[in-house]
Amino acid sequence: MTESSVIAQADLMCTNCAGQCEYSPRTGALTCKSCATEHVITINPNADPEAEHHYDPDLPHTEQPKFTQDRPYQCETCGGEVIFQGHSISENCPYCNGSLVERPNGESYVTLGMIPFSVGNEQAQDAAHNWVSRRWAAPSDLQSVVSGSNVSGIYVPFWTFDSKEAVNYTVNYKVTRGKKTVMRTDSGFMKTEFDDLLMPASPHVTPLIRDGILHEFEPSNLRPFEPAYLAGFAAERHHQPVREGLRQNAKDKALLLRNRIKKHSGKNSVVDVSYLTDTTGIKYRRILLPVWILHYEYNGTPMKVVTCGLQGRTFGERPFSSVKLLALAALASCAVAAFGFVWGAYNIY
Repeated sequence: MTESSVIAQADLMCTNCAGQCEYSPRTGALTCKSCATEHVITINPNADPEAEHHYDPDLPHTEQPKFTQDRPYQCETCGGEVIFQGHSISENCPYCNGSLVERPNGESYVTLGMIPFSVGNEQAQDAAHNWVSRRWAAPSDLQSVVSGSNVSGIYVPFWTFDSKEAVNYTVNYKVTRGKKTVMRTDSGFMKTEFDDLLMPASPHVTPLIRDGILHEFEPSNLRPFEPAYLAGFAAERHHQPVREGLRQNAKDKALLLRNRIKKHSGKNSVVDVSYLTDTTGIKYRRILLPVWILHYEYNGTPMKVVTCGLQGRTFGERPFSSVKLLALAALASCAVAAFGFVWGAYNIY
């Protein structure tokens, strides 16, 4: 790695006391960890983070991943060696805790936009612990187990995809004639478009993480990529070609297409859909989105709670108490039995 590929550490140092600065979700500025001085983050006024790139699958593409190996860098503050591992683009010096952020280098896999954290550490910590405390039928010691865990903030890579679809389809549906149900087939044609379909660009972005961020993503909130927003947070670079992103997005798009076909057909009780689509007008963005993750372990099973760094929506994995589930089942059975007794008594009189 060359020094030109890493943001100048002087840009992340406080001009008041030369202390280390980190991005603050609360203020939207670089904040000194020593004297709390705030420094405005300057972004390129000519950059358009909402701009999309065209992609033609019939043309050759030469995207090449950059820096997939470990990259050493000498910290300018203390001289210690920092290792950027794999696809990481944001690290802290293990000696002075100074922030280091790798700049995009070259044309391949460059981040085109991002949304900085607006939910801070304390807010995310509270959201994660409150989520755990509200779980029904949870083991009695769950909160004490999770209480020792802290959230970690990371910018994760996503795609947005646009496309235009010309679809020929066939639907099989049920029709009731008196007491008889028969199957019918109908065919049709429709045009539809997809705009900003959000797709994870890393195998580390699990469905849980994606769901925690999907409902709060608003493309108009995108900003140009600026390394200063990453200071103090982990971040993973994009390392998939567009073709791979589209392939992974195919399952989600197929589900959406089937739902739109059912609606377009105007038929009730559709049981099967088949179609052929001509896809054109593909556009994409590579973006980074913020998420807080709390990791914990219960009885040897690793679990996580995810808080979206955009507005704080929280999802998670949790264990159940078998004793409490049995008690709830027993209560439900008693309630059903009591209802049956009352209903029977009422009908007798």
